[in-house]
Amino acid sequence: MRILDRYLIREYLKLFLLLMVSIISIYLIIDFFGKIRMFISNNATFTQMAAHFFYMIPTIVSQTTPAVILLATLMTFGAMSKHNEIVAVKANGVSLYRLSLPLVFICLAVSIVLFFFSELITPRSFHRAEYIRLVEVQKQEALGIFKQNEIWYRGSNTIYNVRMFDVNNNSLHGITIHYLDPSFLLVKRVDAGKAHWRDGKWIFESVLISSQSPGGGFPKLERHDVLEINLPEKPDDFKQVQKEADKMGFFELYPYIRKLEREGYDATRYRVDLHGKPAFSVVSLILLAIGISFSLRSERSGGVAQSIGAGVVIGFSYWLVFAFSLSLGRSGNLPPILAAWLPNLLFGGAAYYLIRRVNT
Repeated sequence: MRILDRYLIREYLKLFLLLMVSIISIYLIIDFFGKIRMFISNNATFTQMAAHFFYMIPTIVSQTTPAVILLATLMTFGAMSKHNEIVAVKANGVSLYRLSLPLVFICLAVSIVLFFFSELITPRSFHRAEYIRLVEVQKQEALGIFKQNEIWYRGSNTIYNVRMFDVNNNSLHGITIHYLDPSFLLVKRVDAGKAHWRDGKWIFESVLISSQSPGGGFPKLERHDVLEINLPEKPDDFKQVQKEADKMGFFELYPYIRKLEREGYDATRYRVDLHGKPAFSVVSLILLAIGISFSLRSERSGGVAQSIGAGVVIGFSYWLVFAFSLSLGRSGNLPPILAAWLPNLLFGGAAYYLIRRVNT
């Protein structure tokens, strides 16, 4: 069995690495032609372009690893079926479950590594790639940061502190605006519970305005239930600073959710993404089982084209169900944990059904 295990592992890893390099290359080529006009118009150097695409590679790896595992499994067992190697293995009394065991351990290790890779490396790498594109190439000034789970943004004569920015609804929550004079002294402060972007204007709710008196002394206070405030910043300005949930690691997103919920904000969409991170890491094992059962449904079937076609269909189906389920969770139609794990339950059930039908 050691010889057979080494043979299977060698063939599987060869295909896995080949497919990973191929998918990364295709992704980078498409991304390059999509951004080439932007790079040329901003006189970007070759070093800047190379650095940007280099730092995009971890994001590509995190997103495509489950699909690569599925394709490598289909192609490995598909080729073995086509060349009657599966028949020879079974003729020697080796169960197909035992034959697949080395790939299960490989996939389990890949799933664990992928989770921590997506946690520790991917967010930092993506942030660096975006910094190169926006700041170094497009010469946009870095006016804001997402620090300690809050947005800090510097305007022309203001400094914003925002607890949460709802990207979908273009609304700010927990806003504090500091107005400064040319000497960088505070002249006015605006505190508001919420602000909505409507018809090209910011509409604030539960507003408290503290204005510094010219001669010193106590500041003047004003309260408004609803107030329109003219600000030069638009939602797109805050979107550049706000970290999206899929660009945050699990251990960064969890305390952010706890903080939002302690302050009374709705963090449902963030909880869905939080549960989605471990759920997405586990899907590699499910797709492995589907790939094994699908490619072994007939010992004499096989073919690279057929395996790739099946992999594309299965992978696209999972992505479609996963995205739809997450959208149901973010809208509140499904509990967050169910929305994240429902695709795994469905495809896991399908994998179990297919595995049970394999003639071992």
